[in-house]
Amino acid sequence: MTYLLALDQGTSSCRSILFDPSGHTLAMAQKELTQIYPQPGWVEHDALEIWRLQLATAREALAQAGISARQVTAIGITNQRETTLVWSRLTGKPIHHAIVWQDRRAEPTCADLRARGLAETIRAKTGLLVDAYFSGTKLKWILDQVPGARAMAANGELAFGTMDSWLIWQLTEGRVHATDVSNASRTMLFNVHSNQWDAELLQALDIPANLMPTVQPSASHFGEVAPALLGHAIPIGGVAGDQQSALFGQACFTAGMAKNTYGTGCFMLMHTGNHFQTSANGLITTSAAQTTTQPEFALEGSVFVGGAVVQWLRDGLQAIESSAQVQALAESVPDSGGVMVVPAFTGLGAPYWKPEARGSITGLTRGSTLAHIARASLESIAYQSAALLLAMGRDAVSAGSAEVSELRVDGGACVNNLLMQFQADLLGIPVVRPLVTETTALGAAYLAGLSSGVYTSTAELSQLWRAERRFLPTMARSRAQELMAHWEHAVAQTVL
Repeated sequence: MTYLLALDQGTSSCRSILFDPSGHTLAMAQKELTQIYPQPGWVEHDALEIWRLQLATAREALAQAGISARQVTAIGITNQRETTLVWSRLTGKPIHHAIVWQDRRAEPTCADLRARGLAETIRAKTGLLVDAYFSGTKLKWILDQVPGARAMAANGELAFGTMDSWLIWQLTEGRVHATDVSNASRTMLFNVHSNQWDAELLQALDIPANLMPTVQPSASHFGEVAPALLGHAIPIGGVAGDQQSALFGQACFTAGMAKNTYGTGCFMLMHTGNHFQTSANGLITTSAAQTTTQPEFALEGSVFVGGAVVQWLRDGLQAIESSAQVQALAESVPDSGGVMVVPAFTGLGAPYWKPEARGSITGLTRGSTLAHIARASLESIAYQSAALLLAMGRDAVSAGSAEVSELRVDGGACVNNLLMQFQADLLGIPVVRPLVTETTALGAAYLAGLSSGVYTSTAELSQLWRAERRFLPTMARSRAQELMAHWEHAVAQTVL
């Protein structure tokens, strides 16, 4: 039997998961990643630590399973998408810490781009809103602020990459400087129509083209791992940003299929096929993971605070001792008793885009208890996700496409049955939890398996996907609409 190894380089940890060809998990190793906060609003990672931890977990997963590297057909890589790094081509060492996707230091550059009237050009070419979230403005900051960086860049001595490019570089010992279309599409520098770096956008941010990695389809050959690292020259056959990888791992290959990942935040993507669609409802357009050179797209919406609201209940309110207790506390009352929690701790993301919003609790009475607040907090995850899917539905209707008929779910909070049932009730469509919930890593493994011949087509992968449970809506649509109206009223009160 042959195996597929997925390297899952996340924001809080580095993981490696070994899969068999049917998508079953054989071994997993995980190591926590140090978070660096130089000042408020800044978040960094040590890229050399990321490389050490990622290599260590890969070795550990193989050892756990008792599998030789020679039995691994291919490696897939998935990663936190917009985290930005510049390193020396000569030494292989970073010239600055990696700037994490959450970091806001590049907002002045974004304000300048908007003032120069470039927002619509950027959106038309990249599908993205101008925001410090994306990599391009972080890259400009590094070039501007690190002494000597611009001179080194002019001499062709530097390389830029997101974490996938960094890992490919390290795994191939500097022989390959590449990325895939899904990661490239998150830089604000990539034309998603032509699948090429855009000269006008590079010039707008004063970024030399020689910094940029080669862009390949997500399922393609990205080089081979240096034999000394794992014991064999394993091909790197698949690369995708974490959310596009999860969409692929959920077998959402065709227009109208959608998934929602319930993590610290929530990320919902709806595949739109070969159709580039600009949202009129607060979503962004992004490249989906691609198995060929043909562009494919998805609409995406991000909820800033999803599962993090449970951490707030535990650490902030001290209402629970562990996150696992939240369902029991929430189920101790029949409903939220009219309480609404809007967890706008860092503003509101899609589809509202209200950075100035702050968290609120409304509908309190003398009868309100911690259990009501806990239930309302849990329900806030479903309300925010429902607002995203409703926005996607409006975009689909305006484009003459079919609305989403079911929502596939993954991520840590999807194990909460109360939350998933409430989500189905709000949406009025089935919410489907897969048998394998590690869909981000699974997507990377599937991409690697496709390019290396383990699988013949996405149709074969669709056959491998299995549902563990389907949550069917039981609430009357009139009641669901009434609840959503209450939610929107509570959201309106978060902005003074």
